[in-house]
Amino acid sequence: MADDPEAERPEEDQEGGPVKTFLEHLEDLRWVFIKTVVALGVAMLVCLIAGNYVVGVIKWPLDQAKVRYPGTNQVVTVRFGTNWSKVFQLTPEQQRSFDLGTNRFTVVSVEPVLLGTNRVLGWRAEYDPVAAEQAQRLHIDLINLSPAGGFFVAFQVAFYGGMVMAAPLIFYWVASFVFPALKMRERKYVYRGLGFGAGLFFTGVIFCYFVLMPVALAASQMYSQWLGLGASQWKAEDYISFVCKFMLGMGLGFELPVVLLTLVKIGVLSYATLRKMWRYMIVINLFLGAVLTTPEVITQVLMAAPLYILYEISVWIAWYWDQPDRAKARRRLAVIIGAVVLLGLLVWLGGKYGGPWLRQLWQ
Repeated sequence: MADDPEAERPEEDQEGGPVKTFLEHLEDLRWVFIKTVVALGVAMLVCLIAGNYVVGVIKWPLDQAKVRYPGTNQVVTVRFGTNWSKVFQLTPEQQRSFDLGTNRFTVVSVEPVLLGTNRVLGWRAEYDPVAAEQAQRLHIDLINLSPAGGFFVAFQVAFYGGMVMAAPLIFYWVASFVFPALKMRERKYVYRGLGFGAGLFFTGVIFCYFVLMPVALAASQMYSQWLGLGASQWKAEDYISFVCKFMLGMGLGFELPVVLLTLVKIGVLSYATLRKMWRYMIVINLFLGAVLTTPEVITQVLMAAPLYILYEISVWIAWYWDQPDRAKARRRLAVIIGAVVLLGLLVWLGGKYGGPWLRQLWQ
């Protein structure tokens, strides 16, 4: 019996699966395609049935967005019964004329008043602790402007939600098709890269959903109002498309360390090259922030800042790989990380406790 040449190879150089003919690979690929289409169809059907819940998840950043009122002028919220109506920021002349008290956020309740035998509408100014919260909410209605608009929105919701639900199964089937062609050593690197890449992708999506998206939506409305345009109603399909693409772009942007460190591993880049690229990376990150976010400075910087931090982390990892004495390099990294954490803590404490004191001093 002849010796098996595959068994004589080192374990890391052995193939990951059995050898198959070209037609057998095509048959496997066909089944991967069929299972992917079926899984995506079932997931889209589930999201279509539960469309109102999916839309509620997508609308959450809009509900969390806050409106900023510069200056110290009084902000009045009009309430009719139990319904909150319009929010106005008074001019100094209006503030002196109405004399609604000293609270910056005030509620004016419109209610029926009996005047003799006639019932008329009157208004009454009062303080309500909920007034500030209501005034700072981003009051935007998502609307459909065509009879078929609801169906397009439902399809969008089903498509994006179905992709999210079916993604783990699709990835598993594609990996089961590709991985047998890799050597054991190659599979180890792929597993590590995919693990870190998935973690960074979901970190980017979560950061965009909870932090960046409410700021971007509020900035978008403020920019429209600055241009003199109304911004109280948005098309539902445009909003859903913007939110989903924004989160997808942010997740892909967080894949930057995986790309850079992979290029370092295969020898295309080095620590010295990465260190020299910092000026270009600032421009690239700002460009990505301009392309993937709303076209104003705040959200661009909020996206570019974490991307540049990820770049610096990649540079330090490449530096660590380049060091012959790893123990000494780890101690140095620990000192640097401790200094950065301490600096970040001081900045956070200064912003939380020093900011209000400075504003009071300035006023």
